[in-house]
Amino acid sequence: MCGVVGIAGKSPVNQMLFDALTMLQHRGQDAAGIVTCHNGRLFLRKDNGMVRDVFHTRHMRALLGNYGIGHVRYPTAGSSSSAEAQPFYVNSPYGITLAHNGNLTNAADIHDDLFKTDLRHMNTDSDSEVLLNVFAHELQKSASLEPTPEDIFHTVKRVHERCKGAYGVVAMITGHGLVGFRDPNGIRPLIYGSRLTENGEKEYIIASESVAITALGFKVERDIEPGEAVFINDKGEFYSQQCAEDSRYRPCIFEYVYFARPDATIDGISVYKARLKMGETLAKKILTEWGDAHDIDVVIPIPDTSRTSALELANILGVKFREGFMKNRYIGRTFIMPGQQQRKKSVRQKLNPVELEFKDKNVLLVDDSIVRGTTCNEIIQMARDAGAKKVYFASAAPMVKYPNVYGIDMPAKAELIASGRTVEQIEDIIGADRLIFQDLEDLKNAVRTTKVPRITEFDCSVFDGKYVTGDIDQAYLENLEQSRSDLAKKQKDGYIDVNIDAASVDLSGIKEEM
Repeated sequence: MCGVVGIAGKSPVNQMLFDALTMLQHRGQDAAGIVTCHNGRLFLRKDNGMVRDVFHTRHMRALLGNYGIGHVRYPTAGSSSSAEAQPFYVNSPYGITLAHNGNLTNAADIHDDLFKTDLRHMNTDSDSEVLLNVFAHELQKSASLEPTPEDIFHTVKRVHERCKGAYGVVAMITGHGLVGFRDPNGIRPLIYGSRLTENGEKEYIIASESVAITALGFKVERDIEPGEAVFINDKGEFYSQQCAEDSRYRPCIFEYVYFARPDATIDGISVYKARLKMGETLAKKILTEWGDAHDIDVVIPIPDTSRTSALELANILGVKFREGFMKNRYIGRTFIMPGQQQRKKSVRQKLNPVELEFKDKNVLLVDDSIVRGTTCNEIIQMARDAGAKKVYFASAAPMVKYPNVYGIDMPAKAELIASGRTVEQIEDIIGADRLIFQDLEDLKNAVRTTKVPRITEFDCSVFDGKYVTGDIDQAYLENLEQSRSDLAKKQKDGYIDVNIDAASVDLSGIKEEM
């Protein structure tokens, strides 16, 4: 999962891009990058690390221009190499930079085709670089000296025809404008907004989540439709067009469960309201299965993403809601940390129990989901160490049984605690006195809203194993298994190329400030 942003402004956009990426930091903490355009030249800064660590004053001063794009990354294949930090760049045609959120499911096939047929060389294993080269090649075939909106939209149409999977993309064509487009299923989110300057000129922003738009003082216009592309040219003129022949809304439901900020609105659906509803439906299931005579004394959320669901769950059950864990804000999200030992260590560093809320009580802990089980196992033990009599555990999401292929780094299937196990077996492994999961249909109903009737389907593949693009077979999943295991990630990250540091390479046509 990553976060992308693009701004077509009337004044320097470096600070706005920095602020937008900070608002999207929750979507990726592995690397960050910004590229801007000024007088036909590109200025790039990208490196491993958090936004605040990658961009210092000297870097910001060097990011000149009124147009630019940015990216925050965490690796879907597990590698933390700075060579795969985005945005990526190709010099032909025009000079194109691109940032991508999602994952191409046919990237390997396209990679070979790009070399054998299109004679294009890739420098990384990133599917984002593959997508960039497909976009560049198709634009080069159709465009003239001055690319028109029709050229751009035809190019995106060809990208849809060649690329399978999930993608929310922002791209900048040097000296010509800003492009944003979304996969035909709308799996990954993308939204745009605008605002008027003091001179009455219009500026545009494209981002992964609405929070990056509103925080900068822009007005949300609307979500980019599945398969749609938008183009803002160098004069600030806005164009949009549907570029996919068969597009439909099937957004990733895990966005609402975990990844998106609660104050975000995705495809017209409030993440906050969806999580409230998740808590409501989960509470009703507890009352049905555990009965009114449950002995829960207090409901405690595992910060931060489960807080909204836990609050509503406590209200429905009629028991106290308490903040029992204090969070260290300087530790990253453990779900997206590579390596089992690093995740276990980070849980203890990130959360500290308030013993008063646990001592001699029957506690119901609520989390957004259970993936590997490492985190909840540690937290349950922390609750017991703090004096809890009984520790119950509730997941606001169903059992995660299958890997994600659309841009979320779900681990290898064998590392998913729910894969091939019953609720009782998981309960025993994590050390809970009782365990309950959300039902999938209840989750879907929690996210659905009558105000957005166009969205009836979701990508729920991590729960039901049904991949909405229809191109995922057992061989693909087996290859994925090999690349996503913790061992494979350690081996990949253990390789260091002493000859090339991609974060400091001066690419042709790009000035990069270190």
